[in-house]
Amino acid sequence: MEKYRLQGLTCVAELDSVTSVHVNFASSTLTIDCEDMNEVKKRMKEIEPDVTIAEYESAPNLRKNLLIIIVSLFIFIIGLLTRPYFHNSPYHWPEYIIFLSAYLLTGRKVLRKALLNSAHGHIFDENFLMVVATTGAILIHELPEAVGVMLFFSVGEYVEDLSVSRSRRSIRALLELRPDYAVVKTGETTKKVDPHNVKVGDHIMVKPGERIPLDGTVVEGISTADTSALTGESIPRRIEPGGKVLAGYINRTGVVTVNVTRTFQESSISRILDLVEHASARKAEPEKFITKFARVYTPVVVAAAVCVAVVPPLLLGTSFYDWGYRALVLLVISCPCALVISIPLGYFGGIGKASREGILVKGANFLDALTELKAVVFDKTGTVTKGSFEVAQVIPMNGFTEDEVLRYAALTETHSTHPIARSIVEAYRNPDKPTITDYKELSARGVRATIDGKTIFVGNDRQLHEEMIDHDTCHVEGTVAHVTVDNVYAGYILIADEVKPDAHKTVEALKSMGITVVMLTGDSKDAAECVAQHLGILKFYCELLPEDKVKRLEELEKDVQLKHAKIAFVGDGINDAPVIARADVGIAMGALGSDAAVETADVVIMTDKLYKVVEAVNIAKKTSRIIWENIFLVLGVKGVFIFMGVLGIATMWEAVFADVGVALMAVFNATRILRG
Repeated sequence: MEKYRLQGLTCVAELDSVTSVHVNFASSTLTIDCEDMNEVKKRMKEIEPDVTIAEYESAPNLRKNLLIIIVSLFIFIIGLLTRPYFHNSPYHWPEYIIFLSAYLLTGRKVLRKALLNSAHGHIFDENFLMVVATTGAILIHELPEAVGVMLFFSVGEYVEDLSVSRSRRSIRALLELRPDYAVVKTGETTKKVDPHNVKVGDHIMVKPGERIPLDGTVVEGISTADTSALTGESIPRRIEPGGKVLAGYINRTGVVTVNVTRTFQESSISRILDLVEHASARKAEPEKFITKFARVYTPVVVAAAVCVAVVPPLLLGTSFYDWGYRALVLLVISCPCALVISIPLGYFGGIGKASREGILVKGANFLDALTELKAVVFDKTGTVTKGSFEVAQVIPMNGFTEDEVLRYAALTETHSTHPIARSIVEAYRNPDKPTITDYKELSARGVRATIDGKTIFVGNDRQLHEEMIDHDTCHVEGTVAHVTVDNVYAGYILIADEVKPDAHKTVEALKSMGITVVMLTGDSKDAAECVAQHLGILKFYCELLPEDKVKRLEELEKDVQLKHAKIAFVGDGINDAPVIARADVGIAMGALGSDAAVETADVVIMTDKLYKVVEAVNIAKKTSRIIWENIFLVLGVKGVFIFMGVLGIATMWEAVFADVGVALMAVFNATRILRG
């Protein structure tokens, strides 16, 4: 896999040859999987002659372009000052030499691209429009206008490149989180190596101020870590022996030694960077529209210009010069680059802004989907609530003691990774080593095992109903784990969970946007109803199996009020993979380090803060607003000047100012979201 930075890469979408190649507008990269790079380079030069292949770290060379513009402007001014002496004299050649020198210098790239693209079959593009318009101006002896159009077009291109480059740098700052080295510690010796060469089980040393290069567990040292690059949160996190750390954290205070648990390719930062870099593969509807629009727009404009130049003089007997000039104005104002550049840049601005806030959006299409949400469905446990369970009470029955109920439950749950199971195990502080056999997890029901010859079940009452075991009906606020011993009801354990502090604010904010809020949970009706009432959620479904959640989501899609509307599901990304995948927008909460979440979800929120869902919707809406502002701005201004040009009101000077001006306004507007 080779990766190069392509300088001069802008309106790539107009080229048929790049449809099967992944182009990343944000980082100005083209990713190619090949064996013969020389052949690829040769073909690339045939298609896009102005694209240069540079080292990945290098930046576009804007200084040279600025110098050429300044020199061209100086020659142009000389031409304007001397024109009165040459224009009306018998000797026009000094005027031509001066103006054509400025024209060829400032327009060399446009002329070259137009000629080479035409030679390879890509005739109708913005370069072709500019060459035809300015050549026509030269032929009718309007030299200052020809040079002025090309000069101001070049100035506009330069400022656009400058703005786009800064925006790309801003977005690319996230991509620079990739660490350059890792310090492997072997005994008392250390060695600086490439992170790709570090193996699982190696120990790496991280000094204050250094970026942690790989995921792992701290084995030595106490420090604080800045996690803002991944989470968007600036609050330092304490790290100590036994604690997990992720690649991308910045070590702040002390030296720590980390036992590597994942290779660099599998690390959190690698997966996140890969996600951000490839977000452009999924285009939003406005992007698809502009891509198709640009392919047919330029030929239509050229045909219209020909009609303007030829038809009125033939029908009305008017001057070919006058209508030819109007046709040239039409060509100048009709360049589509403002849309082709600003719209992808706007979406990447939105994706970049979201990533800064710890929200990873997998594509521009999901930004659009977030703006169209009519319902957000939340999982309860670990999403709306903290998911930090604690045993609140043990209620024994049928002659069993509290200690017996807790012991049987803890031993049965020893091998389970479920958060509720871990809370029961941690609550039992008298570990022993009985004989545990026949361990079996019952999906969405609980766990069964044989302990010292006795069959123990720990779980919800669904299994008890199926086996017709008499048990207590618990109307309590919290999660209940029932315990049976040899099919005899031994009692239940009440496990408390806490609603997240920002949950109520999140629900109210979504409701204020006109979004319906729904809650799904596998928990009991009492526990679900308590949380729903506390948060003001009017619709909730309880006691659901994982497959039931998918069915409920599909039922919501058929609801009269939500039919044909976009629905998002928000879960913890661990047990919700099917429903996250099924939703129009699957959002995984607290997914830092979760493989399942990064793979399945469309939007990955790196922290446990529920309000990030609202922030994601707000960013998406602001991005969409800017995109449509640009579309209406560009088409509106161009429409007015096309009308004025055909009527003979607008000059080529005004046309180029309008074209360059609206392009710059669109680019600046597109980058506004990154500054907001």
